[in-house]
Amino acid sequence: MIKTGLETLVLELRKFSKDRDWEQFHSPKNLSMALSVEVSELLEHFQWISESESYRLGDSKKLEVSFEMADTLLYLIRLADVLGIDLIEASLHKISLNQEKYPIALSKGSNKKYTDFE
Repeated sequence: MIKTGLETLVLELRKFSKDRDWEQFHSPKNLSMALSVEVSELLEHFQWISESESYRLGDSKKLEVSFEMADTLLYLIRLADVLGIDLIEASLHKISLNQEKYPIALSKGSNKKYTDFE
């Protein structure tokens, strides 16, 4: 039976890296740089198209985008693992902080940054 979830991905990535002796290359610096490259490759798919076109990707383009998104997620998970950061815990904490910075009364329907609230 195949497990799902973040922990499964962490374990799969650890094994993938260990089997190839790539742990030596997976410093936080290198992983964060690789993550940035993958995000740039994701952005490239949306460069020069309109906002409305970005919602209507064809099947083959959507598949390409999904692979770039997966690469981005995998590098992020690997970086978190190397640094000993629990992504779920960090994400929930960040959501809590954002709820404080962006109270509904001031932010609903607005694209203002919290520092621009009056």
